[in-house]
Amino acid sequence: ALDTPLTLDMRKVEAQQARRILDRLVGYQVSPLLWKPIRPGLSAGRVQTVALRLITEREDEIRAFVAEEYWSITALLEKDGRQFEAKLHQIDGKAFRLENETTATQVVNDVANLPFVITELKRRQRLKNPPAPFTTSTLQQEAAKRLGFTAQRTMRTAQQLYEGIDVGSEGSVGLITYMRTDSTRVAGSAADEARSMIRGNFGDRYLPDAPRMWGGKQQKGAQEAHEAIRPTSALRRPEALRQYLDRDQLRLYELIWLRFVAGQMQPAVFDTTTADFGLEAQSGTHYLFRSTC
Repeated sequence: ALDTPLTLDMRKVEAQQARRILDRLVGYQVSPLLWKPIRPGLSAGRVQTVALRLITEREDEIRAFVAEEYWSITALLEKDGRQFEAKLHQIDGKAFRLENETTATQVVNDVANLPFVITELKRRQRLKNPPAPFTTSTLQQEAAKRLGFTAQRTMRTAQQLYEGIDVGSEGSVGLITYMRTDSTRVAGSAADEARSMIRGNFGDRYLPDAPRMWGGKQQKGAQEAHEAIRPTSALRRPEALRQYLDRDQLRLYELIWLRFVAGQMQPAVFDTTTADFGLEAQSGTHYLFRSTC
């Protein structure tokens, strides 16, 4: 860029100036409001202020929620020494709502002495497509759920992986793409590399007919400035980097690597069995219990 400078784009200059002005117009008014109730020195700008409003509105909704009592009924069954559960699914062929303990107790009394005999058995296969590669928000959510990381811990560790880790003979290498993104898009070369790795390690039967680029409808509203968060090379498997990464770095890298590689594989196949138990009570009410595994 220094060797071949381009003509200055004044639209970008004006966009940057507008961004700074907007930060001041918003931030100078909102920031002081945060100092007393939360902590002195906090800064809010054009982004944080909108986020704060969303949080406030959501908190208002939570506080306005009126709890309603409801009951569910689950039968604990046993066959050949193996225990399983069947949940009350329908009453007289319709969806139901048990609003209090009295109503729920009446149902239990109705079915207490009835034999649970399977009236219908269904077996089928269910396909589950892999999730899209991580964006900033989905990475934070998954790291919190699976690793117990706070958002700050996730982003701090991701920053380290992005900036570069010394991995022996390769030297310092950035292991993931930029971690602040709202896009699920992946580069074609990265998808092809992942597919090649999958073919070599798992075989063709795990590959879909074409690479998944994760664009289209999922991208609505995305700024597209960056790709999704993915490993810079799918060939750097987590186990090969174990000696170079600390515990947090390894766990987060493995999470990102698995998510990206899985996104280029065939859907998962699940065999499901559904057993229905139709019970006719002396009162004439028909109860349907369902067990799925």
